[in-house]
Amino acid sequence: MAVKPPRWYFSLRSPYSWLAYRELTENAPDVADAIEWRPYWEPDEVSERMLADAGIHLPYVAMSKEKHFYILQDVKRATIERGLSVVWPIDTAPNWDVSHLAYLVAEDAGRGRDFIDAVYRARWENGIDISERATMAAIGDELGLDPDALAGAVDDPEIRRRGIEALRAVDRDGVFGVPFFIHRHDKFWGLDRLAGFVASVRARTRTTATAAATVAATTEQRETGRGGEPALLVPAGDAGHAGGCG
Repeated sequence: MAVKPPRWYFSLRSPYSWLAYRELTENAPDVADAIEWRPYWEPDEVSERMLADAGIHLPYVAMSKEKHFYILQDVKRATIERGLSVVWPIDTAPNWDVSHLAYLVAEDAGRGRDFIDAVYRARWENGIDISERATMAAIGDELGLDPDALAGAVDDPEIRRRGIEALRAVDRDGVFGVPFFIHRHDKFWGLDRLAGFVASVRARTRTTATAAATVAATTEQRETGRGGEPALLVPAGDAGHAGGCG
């Protein structure tokens, strides 16, 4: 069975995912480039029906008022510690499919990370509602992508289907919150577990690189002789007589 690549689940609505994104891309770009990026979101009514029809159940529990107040305090502390400021958006009618399905469109165009960066800036630095189609269109204009394709991702049946497949992966991996990191059999949940995930991926990368180098060195020695020096070529056929006169 093929080993699954290391991966992280992010949500565009989550302040902790936003902070993890910044730390991952700024402090561990090698790991950011080596892992899969997978979106996680709470589905709207249309996606919920599609998930139910597919027999998929997400382990999502609505947030209590007490937890919401705690997160406000905790994120404030986390941003101050990192020298950042956060603007809390007002989500009047949140529909997370709008932005997360638009991400799939941007990813198809090779601009997935740029889209994530733009959405996080819009939401957590400028307090803009990312459930608005107009926001997606504006980000499309900013990135040079088709604004109508981003704004209308929720209306595209194929993108909806792919969104369900993305959420199926959430179900299969047992993801219950974000940010969520997985490397082989190890799972890391939360911003404060990012360092452990990074160390795990880097350790595996070093082990793989060392093994590859060992194989390469062994192969070279077999082909060239000891010490890497060229092996003596054994002549084939008649080599002539002493003196090399032919």
